[in-house]
Parts: sequence; structure tokens; C-alpha cells
Amino acid sequence: MGASHRPSTGGAPAFPVAAARTPGSPEVKKDIHPEYRPVVFQDVSTGYAFLTRSTVSTKRTIRWEDGNEYPLVTLEISSSSHPFYTGTQRLLDTAGRVERFRRRYRVRDG
Repeated sequence: MGASHRPSTGGAPAFPVAAARTPGSPEVKKDIHPEYRPVVFQDVSTGYAFLTRSTVSTKRTIRWEDGNEYPLVTLEISSSSHPFYTGTQRLLDTAGRVERFRRRYRVRDG
């Protein structure tokens, strides 16, 4: 078996290969892609905010640390408030629960 795992098609590629397209080329459709721009995401429970790029649409704006105004997206939860990332996640004591069940209902092993 050769380097390719595709069935032979008589020398033609198994799938047509698209030519590389650049945003200025006539083959790219205009006005169909959302605007990719800087956006501020803010956690409402902690006030933590970060600036990144996104295509999300919003009507709210905020003045950022650099003095510019950016679209604002509010979040209910982020890494600054999620229990997994803040270290406040509760771990369940499943072994203790099993023992309590066995004592309560007098269940024995075997």
C-alpha cells in the first residue's frame, strides 16, 4: 500500500482541492461574514472583564483601560467566578454516603 489511503481514481485527486482564497480575491463573497472586532466580556458577579476579539453583536458599550470604547457582553459566569477555577468546588463524599446507606438499610457486602 502506498502513502495514500484513498482509492485510486486514475490519477485525479479523490476530492477536488480548493485553491487558496484571499479576502481580496473575486471568489470571496462580500457582505456575508460577520464583523470580527475587539469586544469586552465582563463577569457580572465579580466585575472581572477582558478584551478579546469576537463576532458577537451587542448594543452595550464600555470604555476600556486604553481609553477606547468597545462593545460589551455581560457573562453570568467566567473563570473568575466558576467554582472549578476559583478552587471552591465542593467534592462529594461518595464513600461516606455509601457507608451511611449501608448502615441505614443494613446492607452487607456479598
